[in-house]
Amino acid sequence: MEAFIIMTTPIMRERLLLPAGVLLALLLVAALAYAAITEAGGSNSAALMADGFLKGRLWAETCFDLDCAILDGRTYVVFPPFPGIAALPLVALGGVTTSGFILLTLLLFVGSLLIWRRILSQLGVGPAHLYWLLLAIGFSSPLFFVTIRGDGIWFFAQALAFLATSLAIHEALAGRLALAGVAIGCAFLSRQMSIFYVPLLLVLSLRTDAPLWSAMGDKIVRSVKLGLPVLAAIGLYLAYNQARFGSPFETGYIHIDYPPGVLKERLDAYGLWNWKYVPFNLYYALVQGFHARFEGVGQLELAGMDRFGTAFLVACPWLAMLFFTPVNRRTVLSGLLVAGLVTVMLFYHSNGFTQYNVQRYMLDWLPAALVMLAYAVQRHKTPLFPLAILWGMGLNAVTLATMAVVL
Repeated sequence: MEAFIIMTTPIMRERLLLPAGVLLALLLVAALAYAAITEAGGSNSAALMADGFLKGRLWAETCFDLDCAILDGRTYVVFPPFPGIAALPLVALGGVTTSGFILLTLLLFVGSLLIWRRILSQLGVGPAHLYWLLLAIGFSSPLFFVTIRGDGIWFFAQALAFLATSLAIHEALAGRLALAGVAIGCAFLSRQMSIFYVPLLLVLSLRTDAPLWSAMGDKIVRSVKLGLPVLAAIGLYLAYNQARFGSPFETGYIHIDYPPGVLKERLDAYGLWNWKYVPFNLYYALVQGFHARFEGVGQLELAGMDRFGTAFLVACPWLAMLFFTPVNRRTVLSGLLVAGLVTVMLFYHSNGFTQYNVQRYMLDWLPAALVMLAYAVQRHKTPLFPLAILWGMGLNAVTLATMAVVL
């Protein structure tokens, strides 16, 4: 009897993991609902963009955040235009100071999970891993953070880009390349780095047994279907920049007058991109731990959290499963995309600040990493994978509790 108990106890423990994940997810959903209900409005600059579009102009009458450029006496929100387009119905109904952006971002969140449920099934992931991967995407990745912070344009834009990129992957796998092109074009008009998904989308549209370099006529047709909407999106963005700042390649960041602080110091000293940023960004991407800040007498008073965030594998340890990704052209190209985007952003003046338990730029490459994970979990099974997801979910819950105390 004692031997039976010893043998079955680990199995019973494993059976408790999914209920624990569901309970944590419900807790985090409640936090999302509370944030949506209590949103004050007048903080998301996408509303300023939408208000301008509705009034037939590209400039804004005020600025809700730091990322506004002043040129010739006019204020411009420097972001690409799609967040403003997506906000049009909300602003048309509620005006420029409308609330409702967290609720809108929550809808994007739900849409992303529904799309990934289909993508993971398309890639052969069975039910045993499917629901854990969905919990990871929704509640143990930066997608949760940008959703609960959807009242800011930075986070709203990333939620839009993640949804659009996910939709592009889904459509590419289904062979609908024109729709995939439209979707990745919308992602690009939210987050410019999304443009690098185009080659991966083309490869995902091919059968896994199809020779890569044969039937060039078919490849050309596929490239045209995918590429035309993407070229249209690029043209729109260049024209948008030309109309605002007098140059198609000027995004407006040089015209931002940041208040005194770390970003202003960095930009004044080194500009937007510089190798000087690499050590800082590298530490925060790979090794910096979850960090609550204590101050006061004896440093015993909980005062806040590190605004530069937590490393990928600390906040999302389930990413370690990428080590077991099998080698095929889909996973190799996805891996190159992940490595390329991580490397490029090491040279950027900001690592995603302000953030707490995430590196939110991870959302730019997470869709490609999820393609790799879909293959990895089918190759290697371990109960540590659910535990790693629960760790990330629990850390999000601890972050919310900490911020509720100190803010």
